[in-house]
Amino acid sequence: MPKSYKDEFLHWLNSPALSEEEWQELNSIKDDEKEIKSRFFSPLEFGTAGLRGTMKLGLHHMNIHVIRHATQAFANVIAAEGEEAKQKGIVIAHDCRLHGVELAREAACVMAANGIHVRIFDALRPTPELSFAVRYYGATAGLNITASHNPKDYNGYKVYWSDGAQLPPQKAAAIAAQMAAIDVFNGFKTCDFDKAVADGKIEIIGAETDEAFLERVLDQAIDKEAVRKAADDFKIVYTPFHGCGYKLVPEALRRLGIKHLYPVEDQMVIDGSFPTVESPNPENPEGFHLAVDLAKKVGSDLIIGTDPDSDRIGTMVRDGDDYVTITGNQLGVLLIDYIIRARRETGTMPENPGVVTSIVTTSMARAVCEANGVHFEDTFTGFKYMAERVAAWEAARSYNYIFAYEESYGYMMGDYVRDKDAVTAAMLVAEMAAYYHDQGMTLLDAMNALYEKYGWFQEYTMNLVMPGLDGLQKMKDLMAELRANPPKEIGGQKVIRTRDYSDGSVSVAGLGKVGTTPFFGSNVLYFELADGSSFIVRPSGTEPKIKIYLLVRGDSREQCEERIQKYTEFAETLKK
Repeated sequence: MPKSYKDEFLHWLNSPALSEEEWQELNSIKDDEKEIKSRFFSPLEFGTAGLRGTMKLGLHHMNIHVIRHATQAFANVIAAEGEEAKQKGIVIAHDCRLHGVELAREAACVMAANGIHVRIFDALRPTPELSFAVRYYGATAGLNITASHNPKDYNGYKVYWSDGAQLPPQKAAAIAAQMAAIDVFNGFKTCDFDKAVADGKIEIIGAETDEAFLERVLDQAIDKEAVRKAADDFKIVYTPFHGCGYKLVPEALRRLGIKHLYPVEDQMVIDGSFPTVESPNPENPEGFHLAVDLAKKVGSDLIIGTDPDSDRIGTMVRDGDDYVTITGNQLGVLLIDYIIRARRETGTMPENPGVVTSIVTTSMARAVCEANGVHFEDTFTGFKYMAERVAAWEAARSYNYIFAYEESYGYMMGDYVRDKDAVTAAMLVAEMAAYYHDQGMTLLDAMNALYEKYGWFQEYTMNLVMPGLDGLQKMKDLMAELRANPPKEIGGQKVIRTRDYSDGSVSVAGLGKVGTTPFFGSNVLYFELADGSSFIVRPSGTEPKIKIYLLVRGDSREQCEERIQKYTEFAETLKK
């Protein structure tokens, strides 16, 4: 029988495994019922992306005890694959987060104590380089201590399998089952880090892996001549937001041929408290204030920012005397169009090229692919699903993927990673921007030209935040209500079809179920509207909020904006 949250609290409070400081932290909340419940009402849920939560002591947060517990479970799953899997081992990395080094080393010690060979980076590294290293070294698994773009209070435990992609669901379920069976304090093995290094059980990796990774990144360059033509006066400002991109992104850009690169020096300082931004998320334009100041000072054409673990990339471009954001959706469309054109012009387009996006990504991506005779498919949100689709294409020898992306500023290309990769994306964005610069155009000009060519599209993402202990229940209740009583109209437009990706059902009002989706198993509701727009509702997998995606198309920019406004107003009513 599961422990109550009070029993779990006492189990922790009375454990000799706690340090004096940790005991004092828990003892200080012994009379705070609400705080005890918030920390111990349930474990963090282990999913295909691993774990993510705020850094606090307790079962429902990220801390050294949860890390050891999860790692022992992960080690058991690896060991169940056999002795060869243990020898192939695991690659471990961390980003700039507070306690990242400590937690990565603790995970390494647990793995090594279980007879699993460990390769661990000598310092922080981008998430895509971890994905690369798993494939490059032929490892069984990978682990990154990172909370990606989340605020400073968060940390996470991101897990990978031998293909370099995040864990398949059955492996995640196996780890979750192991965690349920293992005591958090007494169920793990560990060892001394330095001794394990001396004994060859833990191997430190670094510069040699960087070089191998960068070589493949530069292989993705399509038209270096375009960069050479623009290089004398083309300028880029770059910020890593205090994180992992500080080293490899500038190096990749310089090797590409960028001559005028201006890093934001205050944000090149590695610091998991992110002192210069409220949020280190490149989706938030306000985080670019220092980059914009520098861009104005040096007259930069382009601003590139990468998040703390360097798997997401955001961009801004000059528009007169100011700088404007190119959204994640827009940048993906620009890259699709550029890759198709550049590869055809340079004779490097593979046969049967294909592009993959998520179901919440702009429908303009499909329009560009169809207009250019490139195969297009979508799948669930998350690069593990895109990686699965790419792997299926490879196994069937059907399509050769040239690009994959999702609206939340993540992009993947090349066969050496199976996750979003801001290092390679930064390099390719710089090449693309240099190409347009030579044509006398910014990326904003290029995007407007694509709207004129392919039609008008606009997207908007809303977050219905539902914090607190009752937040998860509110999220469940809203999804249940939308399923039980789906809207007949949204913003004055008739809902012509509803896709429920939890069971794959496709329904039409008055007719009931009329078909099935090609894939299912995710808690997403997709409402297709009479004007060709889409209204999509999805609970976040890492934060207490419902995400609503508005994918709009129209005859003009103004019409798209009007429709966004109407659908936003409807979405606001769902909070009540």
